[in-house]
Amino acid sequence: MDVLPLVKEWLEKKDCGQWLMAIDNADDSQVFFDQPVATSSSRNKGNLAQHIPECAHGSIIITTRNKETGSRLLKGKRPIEVQKMDAGESDQLFRTKLEEEDLSSNALLALSSRLEYLPLAMVQATAFIQEKSVSVPRYLELLDKSDQNFVTLLSEEFETVGRDSETPRAVTATWILSFEQIQKQNTAASELMSFMSLLDRRAIPLAFLSSYSEQQLAQELKGEVQLIKALGVLKAFSFITENNGGDFDIHRLVQLVTRKWLLEKGTLRQLANRALLTISQLYPPGNYENRIICGAYLSHACAVLELEGTQSKDERLAKASLLYRTAGLFDYQGQCKDAEKFLVEAKEIRSKLLGLEHPDTLTTMDNLASTYRNQGRWAEAESLFVQVMETSSRVLGSEHPDTLTSMGNLASTYRNQGRWAEAESLFVQVMETRSRVLGLEHPDTLNSMGNLALTFWDQGRWAEAESLEVQVMETKKKVLGSEHPSTLTSMNNLALTWEGLGRLDDALDLMCQCVLLRQKVVGPDHPYTQSSLSTLQMWQH
Repeated sequence: MDVLPLVKEWLEKKDCGQWLMAIDNADDSQVFFDQPVATSSSRNKGNLAQHIPECAHGSIIITTRNKETGSRLLKGKRPIEVQKMDAGESDQLFRTKLEEEDLSSNALLALSSRLEYLPLAMVQATAFIQEKSVSVPRYLELLDKSDQNFVTLLSEEFETVGRDSETPRAVTATWILSFEQIQKQNTAASELMSFMSLLDRRAIPLAFLSSYSEQQLAQELKGEVQLIKALGVLKAFSFITENNGGDFDIHRLVQLVTRKWLLEKGTLRQLANRALLTISQLYPPGNYENRIICGAYLSHACAVLELEGTQSKDERLAKASLLYRTAGLFDYQGQCKDAEKFLVEAKEIRSKLLGLEHPDTLTTMDNLASTYRNQGRWAEAESLFVQVMETSSRVLGSEHPDTLTSMGNLASTYRNQGRWAEAESLFVQVMETRSRVLGLEHPDTLNSMGNLALTFWDQGRWAEAESLEVQVMETKKKVLGSEHPSTLTSMNNLALTWEGLGRLDDALDLMCQCVLLRQKVVGPDHPYTQSSLSTLQMWQH
């Protein structure tokens, strides 16, 4: 360090001629800009930046992965960002390195894309291909086989001309040095990057990062300013990017290498625990009102559900809650098999940890029985509904909303099997109790009235069905809105009743409205939309 002032003095002399200095891998801000200390005699001691010469007859090239450090070293000047290679540049690099004539352009393009057009990763790939005598398509197969393969290949050491023998020669080793640098500079940034690496890599909401910061980080690392600074560090290293909507993407290679880093540090399971708890708290019930946010969060929910955490009780209950809520979205979207799979796992966790009589367990069982019914598995649905109804009645009371929901679901199962008398008896009981307890305009009461109307329709009792369905549809429009899925169900059912009464023109008009609204609200491929459309087309022909 003592010789640097002499070098600076010599370079700044006008008679030393033109000179060029290169400062490579200037990533550590603390090396160049130590924090000032208390006494003036030791202030800025070891500050390398003050020894960088400044004169008109010399040039300095500085390379860094840290945009923040680069900007400070340039003292306000705009740094030149080295972007990813494009397809043509990547193709040229591969062909120069591999020196083969029969290389497929499509294969090289696919390989470039997998490696995100990063030169270091591509040079490492060519070294492996040459040294191991494998083809480009075979290397692609290895990359795509598993994430573990991907990381292993990125961890391969390689030699290349002009590279310092002391410098790490693998992509993972190079980036792990950067991760450790970030950990030294900004602990919050390191924690956030670790958390983000466990989610889906695209469109990570700021709400996730804010919640994780407030709940999981130490007190001195919390707060909006600290969060902005931490994200700034990650963006400065180009490990994450912010899109126009304010969400964040983490590069796939960075994601995989970060996970490898966490595994080597022995903190992966603990981070997985925190990630699952955070997403479980933020994921709302998967119903119509929350459909947009649930859809946006779905990929992240699925990502953390695949993680292996600490298996603590809190973590397992959080997992059950997330499974249950995600299943609600699948059910809304008509994905019965996916809903069933998630509910079976949630039921197993809740029954083991909470017991079969806990309200959360009973609700999960009730929803699982509904997925059986939606698939036409009447016996399984009936058995589970009866169990839930009897347990709920004993534990919660015969007039509890959950008990009445189970009774209504059991009645629907009877109806689906053509057991009209049993269905009607239960529907009447549920409707009368809900009318008294919840009121005539409560959505649950209206659903009960609609279900009773269906049993009248099934028996050809058109006038009784019409009377109830008109009342239900008009009230739902007022209470829920004309585009709510429940309102559209009532519209569909009333159209069917009018067709039964011979009012075909009225039925066609109403079913046409129903189809258009269902296409808009739940999508053209939803089973309910397809059912209404099929009925409309049949009537039209």
